[in-house]
Order: sequence, then C-alpha cells, then structure tokens
Amino acid sequence: MSIASELLQLHLRWLVDDNQQWQELIADDVVWELPYAPSLGHPQRLEGREAVIEHAAWFIGAVKDFRFFDAVVTPTADPHHAVARVRAEGLIPSTGHTYRQEYVVFLTARDGRITHLREYFDPVQAALALDAPIAGIPSRSTR
Repeated sequence: MSIASELLQLHLRWLVDDNQQWQELIADDVVWELPYAPSLGHPQRLEGREAVIEHAAWFIGAVKDFRFFDAVVTPTADPHHAVARVRAEGLIPSTGHTYRQEYVVFLTARDGRITHLREYFDPVQAALALDAPIAGIPSRSTR
C-alpha cells in the first residue's frame, strides 16, 4: 500500500469520526479543492491548515451521523498520489433530510501528510438535502 493510499483511507475514516486525529494527517500548506462547491455558495479552494480545519468543522456541524462506506481506494504509479470512489450519507438536522452522496477524491501526499485534496461530488444531491436553491429545480419544500 502506498503512503497516499494509506492517508486517503485514514482521511475517510477520521475526517468525521476522529477529527482531532484527522488534523494530524494534513500538512500546514494543505490545499483542498472542491470544484462544484461554489454552486452551493461554498469556496472552491481552501488553502492552509486553518481554512481546511474550519471547513471540516463546518461540515461536521452541518451533517449528523455522517459516514463513508463502500470506499474503493486506488493507488497510482506514483506512491504520493491516490484516488478514491466512496459513498456517504448523513442527516441534515436543519432540514431533516438525508444527505446521500458519492464522492471521487484525489489525494497528494508529501512527507507523510496530506498536501492536496481534490473532491468531486454531486452538488444537486447536496442542495436537495440542504434545501438550497438550484436554478431550474424546485426545492423539496416547494414541490
């Protein structure tokens, strides 16, 4: 198993379940890219440990009983890179809706720490769970 594959598995295990331990995985200069997050009003790019920890804390507070499952972590030819496909679900207390999602996550490691994450998810699923507006799609409360 490559260092990146191991870190990606730990990222999925500890992000929510043991956030203090997860924080030890990330480098001071970590970058977390979320290309589809702006459609939900969230940042597309988080730079630095403080910004990443703050975003993770927001997520942990916004989604209860969140869990990843059915993870498939794939190493690349370069031991510093790995990719995962993983399903997840949790409850959005503010709406009472279940949040179901499928993620694809790319990870880069350096010196045994996570230096870069690039996370793809379906923003429509997130918006429906959050009851957030999506152009052209009515929210659950108006259907």
